[in-house]
Amino acid sequence: MKNFYLLLTFLCSLFSYSQIRGTITDSNGIPLSLVTVLEANTYNGTSSNDKGNYELNVKKTGKHTIIYQYLGYKTQKITLNIDKFPFVQNIKLLEENLSLSEVVVNPKDNPANAVIRNAIKNKKGNSEKTARFKADFYSRGIFKVKDLPKKILGQKVGDLNGAVDSTGTGIIYLSETVSKIIFEKPDNLKERIIASKVSGDNKGFSYNTARSTIYDFYDNTLDFNSKMISPIADNAFNYYKYKIEGTFQDENNMMINKIKVIAKRDAEPVFEGYIYIVEDSWAIYAVDLDIKGYRMHQEFVDVMKLKQNFNYNKNTKIWAKNTQSLEFSAGIFGIKFNGKFSYVYSNYEFEKAFAKKTFTNEIVSFETDSNKKDTLFWNQIRPIPLTIEENTDYIKKDSVRTVRTSKKYLDSIDKKDNKFKFYSPITGYNWKNSSKKISFGYDGVLNLSSLNFNTVQGWNLDSGFSFRKWAEEEEKGKSTSISTKFNYGFSDDRLRVTANYYHRFNNQNYATLTVFGGTKVNQFNPDEPISKFINTVSSLFFVDNYMKLYNKEFAGAAYGQDVGNNFYLRGTVEYQQRKPLFNTTTQTFIKSDDVYSSNNPLLPDDYVTPAFDQHHLTKASVSARINFGNKYISRPDGKLNIRNNDYPTLYFGYENAFAANENKYQYQLFTGQVRYDFNAGNKGALGINLKAGTFIHGDNISFVDYKHFNGNRTHIGTSDRYLNVFNLMPYYSNSTNDSYFEAHLEHNDKGYIMNKIPLLNKLNSTLVLGFHALATPDIKPYSEFTVGLDNLGFGKLKVFRLDYVHSNQNGVQENGVVFGLKILNVLE
Repeated sequence: MKNFYLLLTFLCSLFSYSQIRGTITDSNGIPLSLVTVLEANTYNGTSSNDKGNYELNVKKTGKHTIIYQYLGYKTQKITLNIDKFPFVQNIKLLEENLSLSEVVVNPKDNPANAVIRNAIKNKKGNSEKTARFKADFYSRGIFKVKDLPKKILGQKVGDLNGAVDSTGTGIIYLSETVSKIIFEKPDNLKERIIASKVSGDNKGFSYNTARSTIYDFYDNTLDFNSKMISPIADNAFNYYKYKIEGTFQDENNMMINKIKVIAKRDAEPVFEGYIYIVEDSWAIYAVDLDIKGYRMHQEFVDVMKLKQNFNYNKNTKIWAKNTQSLEFSAGIFGIKFNGKFSYVYSNYEFEKAFAKKTFTNEIVSFETDSNKKDTLFWNQIRPIPLTIEENTDYIKKDSVRTVRTSKKYLDSIDKKDNKFKFYSPITGYNWKNSSKKISFGYDGVLNLSSLNFNTVQGWNLDSGFSFRKWAEEEEKGKSTSISTKFNYGFSDDRLRVTANYYHRFNNQNYATLTVFGGTKVNQFNPDEPISKFINTVSSLFFVDNYMKLYNKEFAGAAYGQDVGNNFYLRGTVEYQQRKPLFNTTTQTFIKSDDVYSSNNPLLPDDYVTPAFDQHHLTKASVSARINFGNKYISRPDGKLNIRNNDYPTLYFGYENAFAANENKYQYQLFTGQVRYDFNAGNKGALGINLKAGTFIHGDNISFVDYKHFNGNRTHIGTSDRYLNVFNLMPYYSNSTNDSYFEAHLEHNDKGYIMNKIPLLNKLNSTLVLGFHALATPDIKPYSEFTVGLDNLGFGKLKVFRLDYVHSNQNGVQENGVVFGLKILNVLE
């Protein structure tokens, strides 16, 4: 009965508000999806769904000429005399008979090459014709999963609010948007979303926007994580071979060339499939191209399929994109994913120029109540009809949400999950009141995930309590959390306790207030260049205790927020009392004549002298981040800043230490930083990180307050990029209380060179070149040169990197190899 109801509801929605509707099949009656349906000489169009169903909205009855266009099939152009709506018109398309008779075969030149050369020669003019326009835009995204396990890393997955069945299969995301867009090449966009729908979330706002659909094959490259080379790029013949499959006439009696696009080298960032070029104008008629995951360095993705269809308007004499689809299949650890995003552009208005203030920093906005449109609205405006599966998903998840957001259901789930078990005091306990939006957590006395070793505390682990309260959706992101952490060191037999209060006021300017205090062990370098996991392994297995610690008792507060769209400001005030610490254990897992170094980073062989004298002071600091040219998306549930990567990011800081127990500990520090990623197209990306600073009255300050630099002696790298680390430099050998300048540059070729080297291109890796330098007044400059391979691994797991490093300081040279284990980021 339930399935009958769903089917009845679907059929009602299909016919109640129809305009021109029907089903499109091939000669064998098999439904055809993604068929372009257009009203002749207009930009009013749509596309068929996976079941071949289509809906085309027309404004009035009378005579209408409709075009049905599908790659590989003969285009049909029929005239309909419509006296009432709904008007049902089913269509059967016949396969296209390609002709080679008109192709003059030149034995010295592939005829497909001549077509591509003409397309390249004329692409600037063809691109300019669609450079500025207004249009209606529709998008739909669906994301499915198969074989989703019941637990991942020990955490219960559940049914994702009714999305998956008992086999771990189902639709986990379904969403639609309708919007008005204004666009100017290359990337000026203004989009006003008038309707948004998310399956299972009647208050939700879709993330589908036109911003993520701009794939222009008239450009030399298209961004799919890697810069993919267009088949009609200026240098396309360096990457592709072409074969003409044949020609055919479209509904306007224009000859269309069907060109097969073939990759010259498998590992390059290239497409494969077909591009259709119009004879004489050499404009794009359609694209039907595949992108293999490894070619864009997205190993989890098996393949993406990108299709675009263009239609010609006799009035404007412009070929404009009317439909686009992006399908993908992916998988990892036995879990399979597939998805499809469909886009329809209609009602184009092409402009020669826009007024200066047309485009602002706001690129996307939502109309009031855009997420509250009813079924009647969607059935009238939706250009691609829903399949039964999609319609069922909307109905089912709306019903599930109604039940699962009710107080009765939330209380019953909380009652089940909140049961206190006899082992909870040991392993931890969590309590939640979902209807009141509060939760409480206790980590347990055996929080083994926090267990680690250092020579000051020996083995130590954490426990703690946490409380969180979050606001109703209409309060736009307000939340509060309070937490405490208890850290106990077994060797030094000491319990240290910290507490933290955090409050976020909104998610428009993301204003936050933090209050903190307690006692903890700190690394001398506040950037903590040595992770607890790496230090544990390095100490116990190699007798290398690189982590140096001191005791900090502290209390402070911080406030930060966005100031405008490009500026973030944060201020902090903190009282600190510092005490030196000493090693308390010699435990190792190996037999060795080596001994641990002392906890004094300045005197590693002196186990008596402290690194500094006990003291206290107060610090006040202000930091700022400046991004230029930022754009933003205004959502009812928050503001999303979109960084403009054409400009560098600037950081400025000022720190003042005062109210110390002795004047010598008081100082001022000014800092500045520039970070920039230079995009070299398909030739890779150059990352730049420059830092500088200077101390005032810093001659006799504590070693704790020196500027410390991120060294590395473990030969293990844990970050994706080495733009903030010196991979062979000792951790505290260059620390300074004076001025400093450091530079990090790293270029990743994104396969530009590696893909062309025989045998090595089978690795599908990228070549990384780096230079790192440090200069301070009293020490000779330090420098490093690196060369390495990134994106190494097995199968789809590309989480390794390997670098050769050469360092030099004052004539002392060192060579080493650094193994990058990016998976450690997850463990930490």
